[in-house]
Amino acid sequence: MSVEHWVLAHEPLIRMGFFVGVFAIVALWELATPRRVLRLTRRQRWTANLGIVLLNTVIVRLVFPTAAVGMAALGIERGWGLLNNFDVPFWLAVPMAVVAMDFVIWLQHVMVHAVPAFWRLHRVHHADLDYDLTTGTRFHPLEIVLSMGIKFATITLLGAPVLAVVIFEVLLSACATFNHGNIRLPDGVDRVLRWFIVTPDMHRVHHSVEDDERNANFGFNLTWWDRLFGTYREQPRAGQTGMTIGIHGHTDPHEVARLPGMLALPFKA
Repeated sequence: MSVEHWVLAHEPLIRMGFFVGVFAIVALWELATPRRVLRLTRRQRWTANLGIVLLNTVIVRLVFPTAAVGMAALGIERGWGLLNNFDVPFWLAVPMAVVAMDFVIWLQHVMVHAVPAFWRLHRVHHADLDYDLTTGTRFHPLEIVLSMGIKFATITLLGAPVLAVVIFEVLLSACATFNHGNIRLPDGVDRVLRWFIVTPDMHRVHHSVEDDERNANFGFNLTWWDRLFGTYREQPRAGQTGMTIGIHGHTDPHEVARLPGMLALPFKA
């Protein structure tokens, strides 16, 4: 059995294993050395944030019976996409596809901030009054459907290998959990990592209530795109512990920290 066939057969277990493992590590890290004092109880926020994750999982399975890795396998079978029509070595095609998909996710993130209709959906993610690992999982179901459609289109156009899609999905989930963590890295480690991957202090700036800070540091995995396109910001004006998380005008926990309020948020002025 080839590597691709083995990965395809065990893809759900691989993704779940990495998610649970990284989630547990970051959760324990938050308990041991929290970066900021939380405004709401963990029980209140986690119930809502993880509740919307379960809802999104059900919706994705209903709307997209074929997972992203299944779309990659179908593309290979049908010969769709750039990498399936050019003689690119497998060892090169995999990292090329992972980097290309990361760039598309960065572009998508910029788009959902720039287009008012999409921002209405995306503000569910930003309306969290605190910032911890579960913030990285809370997205409105309609945004998840939009994101999956873009992901399927990207995989098809690229002709991404199955292994590349699984690596990207694992990295996206792990990095989103890590860089939304209420944790602090040593300053020297943070400075070095920022040249390659998004750190919690770097991405936390993006969750500021201040518009200019929120429209910076869009990356989830690689930091190159923000540096290249001029959207990188090193620190918030008020500092990491003094900055305010969330969105101006949306501070009621019933609206932003309970599932019904989160689902209704895009349809409010």
